[in-house]
Amino acid sequence: MNALQNLTHAYQQSPWLDNLSRDLITSGNLDHYVKQGIRGLTSNPTIFENAITHGNLYDDQIAQLSKDGLNEEEIYWRIAIQDIRAAAKILEPVYDASNGQDGFVSLEVSPRLAHDTAGTIAQARTLWQQLGLKNLMIKVPATDAGIPAIQTLLSEGINVNVTLIFSLDHYKQVVKSHTSTHIQGNKAVSVASFFISRVDNEIDNQLNQIGTPEALALRGKAAIAQAHLAYEIFLKNFTSTDEDTNVQRLLWASTSTKNPDYDDLLYVRSLVASHTINTLPEDTIAKIIDHLERDIKPISKETIANAQRTFKAINDVGVDLDDVARTLEREGVEKFQKSFDSLLAAIKKQF
Repeated sequence: MNALQNLTHAYQQSPWLDNLSRDLITSGNLDHYVKQGIRGLTSNPTIFENAITHGNLYDDQIAQLSKDGLNEEEIYWRIAIQDIRAAAKILEPVYDASNGQDGFVSLEVSPRLAHDTAGTIAQARTLWQQLGLKNLMIKVPATDAGIPAIQTLLSEGINVNVTLIFSLDHYKQVVKSHTSTHIQGNKAVSVASFFISRVDNEIDNQLNQIGTPEALALRGKAAIAQAHLAYEIFLKNFTSTDEDTNVQRLLWASTSTKNPDYDDLLYVRSLVASHTINTLPEDTIAKIIDHLERDIKPISKETIANAQRTFKAINDVGVDLDDVARTLEREGVEKFQKSFDSLLAAIKKQF
């Protein structure tokens, strides 16, 4: 058993792959990752942009679809749906073996709809119907417009991966969207994707600007502290096992270490907890298998208490945590919109 598999076996945490490309599928690498312990997969506009603009596996399909009269956005959805369908087939045995708790693939609605509730609902319904996959999740951002869309979609039995969560307040709203629909007997599966490393990037910059010894001592602690407090909220709202679809598992996103001064597996070691998911880029998976120890201290009452003190200290030195969350959400939406626009422009160049 390798260290990746041990996360699931010893700690009931599911490692998912944070990548998707046609090459990943056709090369057999996705099959290999599943055998190594990967139990799900996510995608987003940036991932698809990288896949299409840095390879030639899509060129013939783009050329043919353009000849058929499709525009660049229609071509994108054809490409994405084909890749998602192929990945879902590979992960279907994981879905079946886990009684529908793992083995999911996620496809995000257009980032152009991040502030459009009705548009998000309409496109999510269309994608759900077109794909018709039991192990599909539709990714919807936790913006002010996204949260009511999430509740509607869950109430209709559509599985949702709630993405771009940067604050505890928004996470509480996401939890409420899930629990309120399940009171009605709905069995749609959802996960709540809490972003990690971007929080440290933003808050560390502010702590550096404040520059006091107290502020500098808090660098690299904010993201983990907030994640531990999010897990406390999870524990207060979900007490069943992960075999119960009423549980909306927390998903740790953006967990590769961006700061070279920090431990290369900082956001893996610090976020081990039962009934959670960690989405991992390929280089982080390699590092886990290479040198992640087997005996890890999971999130506990003690670490949650420490997180409460850390969060208070960060606030006390002058960091506006609400402003941080708003900034990161805005930047996250803008980043995905920019990637989507670049992706469509790259497709159009091949006409």
